[in-house]
Amino acid sequence: MIEVTKIEVGQLRTNCYLVSSREEALIIDPGAEPQRLLSQIEGLKVRYIINTYGHSDHIGANGVVKEKTGASLLIHRDDASMLLHPAENLSLLWGEEVLSPPADRFLQGGEGIEFAGTLWRVIHTPGHSPGGISLLWDHWLFSGDTLFAGSVGRTDLPGSSRQVLLRSIREKLLTLDDEVIVYPGHGPSTTIGEERRWNPFLQ
Repeated sequence: MIEVTKIEVGQLRTNCYLVSSREEALIIDPGAEPQRLLSQIEGLKVRYIINTYGHSDHIGANGVVKEKTGASLLIHRDDASMLLHPAENLSLLWGEEVLSPPADRFLQGGEGIEFAGTLWRVIHTPGHSPGGISLLWDHWLFSGDTLFAGSVGRTDLPGSSRQVLLRSIREKLLTLDDEVIVYPGHGPSTTIGEERRWNPFLQ
């Protein structure tokens, strides 16, 4: 049985997700508060750290979590340089210098990630950033900062594009079943059906 635990971290209240099955786990977007995250994974073998994109509020705890767990770090190749450069991951805008170890594996979209006997589909959803991804397994979608409950990702940042973002959502996410649960990078969960019907940015 696979379980999802949401942990809000950092000043921007980024949703970090701990996905666990028996003794295995993967962590999606460990943006801050590494010791708090580590306290949640005692006794679990963390196989992957997956960044849905490369901005600082989603990668800030990569280094400590990777060092303590030995997990492989995965990110889309178009955002990979953000891990190593504070100007690119936008942390300098907040007066910080957030750095991460380099990725162990580059994602490109369309491939699968094997976890606990299941296959997770990587969907390239650029727009908020060039290398934004969403992760789909069964009826769960981890959308990063692409799609939120009642909103969409910001497109006023370097490398972002409103046109590209809306195309990603319409062509790659709204094609999913209404019952798919959306776990976004910030805020509450929702469903594809709810966003298809009520999201004002998609009408």
